[in-house]
Amino acid sequence: MWIPTEHEKYGVVIASFRGTVPYGLSLEIGDTVQILEKCDGWYRGFALKNPNIKGIFPSSYVHLKNACVKNKGVSLCRPGSSGTSSVEQADLKLRDSPCLYPPSAGIKGQFEMVIPTEDSVITEMTSTLRDWGTMWKQLYVRNEGDLFHRLWHIMNEILDLRRQVLVGHLTHDRMKDVKRHITARLDWGNEQLGLDLVPRKEYAMVDPEDISVTELYRLMEHRHRKKDTPVQASSHHLFVQMKSLMCSNLGEELEVIFSLFDSKENRPISEDKEELHREGERFFLRLNRNGLPKAPDKPERHSSLFVDLGSSELRKDIYITVHIIRIVYMCNTESEWYQIHENIIKKLNARYNLTGSNAGLAVSLQLLHGDIEQIRREYSSVFSHGVSITRKLGFSDIIMPGHSSVAQLPHGSSYCIGQPGPKCLNRPHANQAQLYDVSGEMRNDLYITVERGEFEKGGKSVARNVEVTMFIVDSNGQPLKDFISFGSGEPPASEYHSFVLYHNNSPRWSELLKLPIPVDKFRGSHIRFEFRHCSTKEKGEKKLFGFSFVPLMQEDGRTLPDGTHELIVHKCEENTNLQDTTRYLKLPFSKVIFLGNNNQTMKATKESFWITSFLCSTKLTQNGDMLDLLKWRTHPDKITGCLSKLKEIDGSEIVKFLQDTLDTLFGILDENSQKYGSKVFDSLVHIINLLQDSKFHHFKPVMDTYIESHFAGALAYRDLIKVLKWYVDRITEAERQEHIQEVLKAQEYIFKYIVQSRRLFSLATGGQNEEEFRCCIQELLMSVRFFLSQESKGTGALSQSQAVFLSSFPAVYSELLKLFDVREVANLVQDTLGSLPTIMHVDDSLQAIKLQCIGKTVESQLYTNPDSRYILLPVVLHHLHIHLQEQKDLIMCARILSNVFCLIKKNSSEKSVLEEIDVIVASLLDILLRTILEITSRPQASSSAMRLQFQDVTGEFVACLLSLLRQMTDRHYQQLLNSFNTKEELRDFLLQIFTVFRILIRPEMFPKDWTVMRLVANKYPLGRQRYSDLYDFKASLHSDVIITTVLYLSDALRKNFLNENFDYKIWDSYFYLAVIFINQLCLQLEMFTPSKKKKVLEKYGDMRVTMGCEIFSMWQNLGEHKLHFIPALIGPFLEVTLIPQPDLRNVMIPIFHDMMDWEQRRSGNFKQVEAKLIDKLDSLMSEGKGDETYRELFNSILLKKIERETWRESGVSLIATVTRLMERLLDYRDCMKIGDVDGKKIGCTVSLLNFYKTELNKEEMYIRYIHKLYDLHLKAQNFTEAAYTLLLYDELLEWSDDPSGSS
Repeated sequence: MWIPTEHEKYGVVIASFRGTVPYGLSLEIGDTVQILEKCDGWYRGFALKNPNIKGIFPSSYVHLKNACVKNKGVSLCRPGSSGTSSVEQADLKLRDSPCLYPPSAGIKGQFEMVIPTEDSVITEMTSTLRDWGTMWKQLYVRNEGDLFHRLWHIMNEILDLRRQVLVGHLTHDRMKDVKRHITARLDWGNEQLGLDLVPRKEYAMVDPEDISVTELYRLMEHRHRKKDTPVQASSHHLFVQMKSLMCSNLGEELEVIFSLFDSKENRPISEDKEELHREGERFFLRLNRNGLPKAPDKPERHSSLFVDLGSSELRKDIYITVHIIRIVYMCNTESEWYQIHENIIKKLNARYNLTGSNAGLAVSLQLLHGDIEQIRREYSSVFSHGVSITRKLGFSDIIMPGHSSVAQLPHGSSYCIGQPGPKCLNRPHANQAQLYDVSGEMRNDLYITVERGEFEKGGKSVARNVEVTMFIVDSNGQPLKDFISFGSGEPPASEYHSFVLYHNNSPRWSELLKLPIPVDKFRGSHIRFEFRHCSTKEKGEKKLFGFSFVPLMQEDGRTLPDGTHELIVHKCEENTNLQDTTRYLKLPFSKVIFLGNNNQTMKATKESFWITSFLCSTKLTQNGDMLDLLKWRTHPDKITGCLSKLKEIDGSEIVKFLQDTLDTLFGILDENSQKYGSKVFDSLVHIINLLQDSKFHHFKPVMDTYIESHFAGALAYRDLIKVLKWYVDRITEAERQEHIQEVLKAQEYIFKYIVQSRRLFSLATGGQNEEEFRCCIQELLMSVRFFLSQESKGTGALSQSQAVFLSSFPAVYSELLKLFDVREVANLVQDTLGSLPTIMHVDDSLQAIKLQCIGKTVESQLYTNPDSRYILLPVVLHHLHIHLQEQKDLIMCARILSNVFCLIKKNSSEKSVLEEIDVIVASLLDILLRTILEITSRPQASSSAMRLQFQDVTGEFVACLLSLLRQMTDRHYQQLLNSFNTKEELRDFLLQIFTVFRILIRPEMFPKDWTVMRLVANKYPLGRQRYSDLYDFKASLHSDVIITTVLYLSDALRKNFLNENFDYKIWDSYFYLAVIFINQLCLQLEMFTPSKKKKVLEKYGDMRVTMGCEIFSMWQNLGEHKLHFIPALIGPFLEVTLIPQPDLRNVMIPIFHDMMDWEQRRSGNFKQVEAKLIDKLDSLMSEGKGDETYRELFNSILLKKIERETWRESGVSLIATVTRLMERLLDYRDCMKIGDVDGKKIGCTVSLLNFYKTELNKEEMYIRYIHKLYDLHLKAQNFTEAAYTLLLYDELLEWSDDPSGSS
């Protein structure tokens, strides 16, 4: 016995089945099937590629897959009902056969929608590849070889990625990466094949039924814009790999140094372009005697990635410079070695012309785009074998916060607030946020450039050969091991030896070294430089003659300041022991300090040594003012000065010690709020606004964490509110408002501190002074409302302050919600926004800021709550209405409206939503219609950018209108129609909305691949069915937004504009809209692929039939007024009936009988109907419309309709004439498809020509086909026949002797 399946609903065919058994269903391997019933190892169902053909197949041939079922158990109709189609009747007959099926009361499951529960990306891949497979074969047939091969390659890529997803062994990040690659390839293929754009969220297809029309529009627009405008990478990286050095006379080991040089600025590339002495890091590697890398087993030493190059640095005057130094015991004779690369680039010296040289360097280069994490993902091969990272000097444009942990710090290094001292000021305490570079790594790098020296001859007749040796010595006098880096690519060393310039007492080296010294080693450490003379006579002899040193940290806790330092060269004997550091550390080290102290005993020294230092640290500071502020308890008399100097401190120094600085400020406030309250407030404002800078905006979460977890100022809210109100009260009087505007800009975080402080106070006191706090907030907002309500004249300081306040005010809502009920906050916000003046002509920029404030309000957490939304909605709509009325800031208005509708659940019947729709309809529907009419009637902009912006805003307004209409219920429509006081107002509204609908239907409204948007914007489940007696529409009735609205408005048409109130213009507009709706290209299902047609029918139904039924219904209501539309509507209705949809034809063809009847009553004949039918048939069928089925259906339906008419004979004659004309037109059209001119083409043309002359007496049509016959003869080179054809035309002409007569 056959029983309906409950769980076995969906499967994939794993072996082909020929279907040779009775009622067998032929299946091919890979087909997907939907299963309806099962019986003893057999299934009954259909292949999804052809759901109309059902049959049986073995269950062993199908691999079942999990699926969910929508419309479970839905049946179309009862057997034998009038709505049963021929296909369904055949299926019922098959089921009633005693050999296989028991009688059944219905076809259970026939309209179930089965959706696989596998990953949606897998489902999309599978269905897309099936569609592509068919089209791919057609590419081969059409000889489009290039696309054929590219698509084949992409399909194989997708299949490989699909296998990776199905295996299920991918990490979460890798899975996202694979899905991104899959969807990118699917989109590329769909675009190449002219398929539809797929809306997605997080790589998964979106069901349009689950989101609002506005949200769908945004998804489509985002994907469309992304497709047209590729994202430009803001960060770039250069991968450099050393291969080999080719030279005929190597013989020694070499050091090779790569760097990037800016020839325009005459300096190496660095981050800070204001400091010209700063260099970028270098890539350093050693080569053996054969010119190959010295460590072949360590590939990370052979290659480097120069990271974080900006787009401005990708230009032709950026060079890769390579310095190659031999490791031999001889001196460098290049006195200009430090600038040799510049001399070569600028060709300043002819000796560097290497034309014809047999030397060469083999290097591999690759430019990579994107952030470093993206590079790691997409170019994993670069990192898999190891690669060194070469950074630019200094921090990136963006500094990242991070957190250190106690485990990473040395013992005793935590910083204790209240016990400051130089010893611990430069060390982070546990869990304190620290600066990180853009790569996310903490940095503590001291860069030293060994610049130059000035030395005496030392009693010799010639200059010295000076070598510099550098050590890092700790506080115990011991050299630090492995903290001197010559460049990326080689491990750090314990000492540095410079190259030696031959006989040069003023040598210039300009060698950059990086010293990655740990923070805990800085205090007490110093760098020592030793100077030796290298003899050229006795190899290996190096005589010490002097030394210099420089401490890394000063006594007050500051590190060595950035810049160039002139160090004193202390003379010493050759055998001097420098291991005992106490012997020289008390000596002056810098010429600046030495001369400042005016030490007469050492004035005789003329030797100097110059270095340049630059600290790139996320932990240490060089700023004394910052240290003074943090040590405020030790110097209470300096508090005022320290607070004043805070604004002069560099931002990177402040964010290094952000938590300590904030604790210091609130500690000072607790100490004496009366004295320091305003100063602390101003300092807090400065820090808050500092975090608005793009370089530091990543520290906002750090401040948020501080407020939530570390802030302890339970009394601070009183002083903060007091000072903030003091500033607000003086806005209207102050002449200079720059500082006040800074305060208003910081209001978000000021309120965060106020709210957190109040919460701490409430926890500590059990909620004391609650009413006092509420009063303070109310008074503060009253002051705000007063200053907002003031009308500023022009672009004055007051309007600028209002704009600054409005820009940041919405950020305060979420803070107020922590202390007040949602309704209280909504009322406070409504009162504040309601105080804004509504004058539009004062200051356009201020009006735009007001609207942006409204926009942020709609996007806020406060607005998402239904209770608060209903309170805020009127003020939002009020400002929107004003701007739309003035046609200003339309882009922002569209965005706000979209956000409003995105929050309203689709088809929601909640009372709050229905009330919101009431308010929106009453306030905005009319102005929204007028706005769409206005912007679509404007001339197109000339520039592509403006044109794109115009399309965006038009599409968004259209989506808003569709969303609104989609949400409207019977009650809303009734209220809308009853709101018009006169018929004239109703008439204007109906004409307006019909015009807008016609605009919506235009092909150019949305891009051609937005079929989903066009259909979903239309689809709407309609509760009432108005023509069950006319047409049993299949499944649950689906209609579109336009149809739904038309159904409601048609009632108004019938009630108000019929009989004595008949209005031709509005009825004509209605029918015109209906006809162009049916003719929309996106609704012509016959043009779709079978799979796409199936999906559309399942989800949306055939909306052409629905509108056809509506046309028929309204036509029937016209009565004698039908005569006004005869013969005007014959052509449009005929075009509708020519659409190859049987149900639509069955509905619309009877209208022609009605036209014939009414024309007969009026004129006693229907010649007008006949003439119009013949004229339109010829033009429409020549366009390819109509078929043999239509001819037969037209003949049979109309003959049946006129059987009982008194004018039956003349009607039969007309129908026969039109039918014969259609027959000849179809023959003519078929013949003309043949390439060559033959007798059949000519015969069909002659037949049609004679038909127009003898049977129809249509001279103009006869002449048209004379010319077509003439062209055929000419093409076939039958010149005689062509001449005789023109004679036929000549016979129609008459000669007149009357000079005023017309031929």
